[in-house]
Amino acid sequence: MEYKRTWINDIIVINPKSFSDERGYFFESFKENEYVKIGIDYKFVQDNISRSVKGTLRGLHYQVGEYAQGKLCQVLSGEVLDVAVDIRFGSPTFGKYAAAVLSGDNHDQIWIPPGFAHGFSVLSAEAVFHYKCTQYYSKEHERSIYYADNDLKIDWNVTNPLVSPKDKEARSFKDIDKDFVF
Repeated sequence: MEYKRTWINDIIVINPKSFSDERGYFFESFKENEYVKIGIDYKFVQDNISRSVKGTLRGLHYQVGEYAQGKLCQVLSGEVLDVAVDIRFGSPTFGKYAAAVLSGDNHDQIWIPPGFAHGFSVLSAEAVFHYKCTQYYSKEHERSIYYADNDLKIDWNVTNPLVSPKDKEARSFKDIDKDFVF
């Protein structure tokens, strides 16, 4: 397994060692002791999978309080631009984001700890997205930031994105509560 920290040190892009031949490929998508070695020492309690068509944009989502989630994300098929925004007040990277292209071909994963909002846009015809969570989903603790917020200036690499009504009505970045402090 290889990994690199993004310019926001807490966000890690992981590339599991993959073995390929004429039959296809094999890789270990999660091996706890290897992730602990690079600082991902969390218990994962829930796995989620979504299928989305090209141009779909999901996010920016996060949970607060006892339900704050860390996410280990990967794409099983297709390709996405995955984005993590630092929402930790007082952090030197507060309001900044790190992004990585995840695909079924590169097998890359991205670790997004609690204190970051998360979203992704689908770059391929469709994508199957999988993520492990460190806390259970809680509607009462879920929050969203408007994906096209002018203060964040995220280039999602999609034109006229397909967005849920909930994401279209999300809060602006400047109006988020001080739920995470660095």
